[in-house]
Amino acid sequence: MDTSAALAERALLLEVAATPTPGNVDRERDLPDLHFDQFLAGASGARAGLDELALGSPLGEGLETAVGGMARAAGTNTQFGSLLLLAPLVRAAASDDALTPATATDVVAATTVDDAAAFYRCFEYVDVRVDDPPADMEPLDVRRGADAVPAVRDRGVTLADVMASAADRDGIAAEWVGEFERTFDAADRLAEGNEPIGQRASRVHLELLAREPDTLVATKHDVATAEDVRERAAAIAPDDADAVRTFAEELIDRGINPGTTADLLAGGLFVALVREEVSS
Repeated sequence: MDTSAALAERALLLEVAATPTPGNVDRERDLPDLHFDQFLAGASGARAGLDELALGSPLGEGLETAVGGMARAAGTNTQFGSLLLLAPLVRAAASDDALTPATATDVVAATTVDDAAAFYRCFEYVDVRVDDPPADMEPLDVRRGADAVPAVRDRGVTLADVMASAADRDGIAAEWVGEFERTFDAADRLAEGNEPIGQRASRVHLELLAREPDTLVATKHDVATAEDVRERAAAIAPDDADAVRTFAEELIDRGINPGTTADLLAGGLFVALVREEVSS
């Protein structure tokens, strides 16, 4: 039987192989500064950290190993958001209990100050687009990377606390504090139908994009752009491949990358794989 680490690596590969996924790298299209082969390398490079998580290492430590391995292998940030989402899911799936929203939330609740410190060190490897924090949180700005660790320790901030502070503006943080609702919903929808997993993943990606504005788009552009993308996605029938591909090319031409949606798809694929609801 595959380990939770192996299934997480497979989920990363299935996410980037699904096509079309509007605005994201997939096997049919690259972005100007991100290519399909880099995502393959990033998934492979993250495996050592995923293995650590599956074997019971501290959550932050395993995440840091995964992010560092991804960045070195890909030469850039390809899947940071996906790894942040997958880390507690991999840990929960590796335990004796079934992977459920409750068991994943238990993993989040058990995070420590050391986990938060390791999370901040991840930003030594990657450049991530984030909003400016509230004034009182400036010492904990993730863009400070390891320089923020003393403030993390002084304030006794756990990784769960960090995610809670960002949940109103970051879709992955919202999953951490919201019992991974959208992730498990995506897994349920991936289990529907009998078409190949790549087609199902493409369909679910469009559904995710249509239901809620992508927070990376909102951060990189603005809230109005994110809502416009959501409305455009909602107006397209998932089985209208030509319309989806036209939309995909338009987003790339406009420099719009719904990266949070891709991360949620990777998380949903992992859950579905663990539950043996999909195969590849």
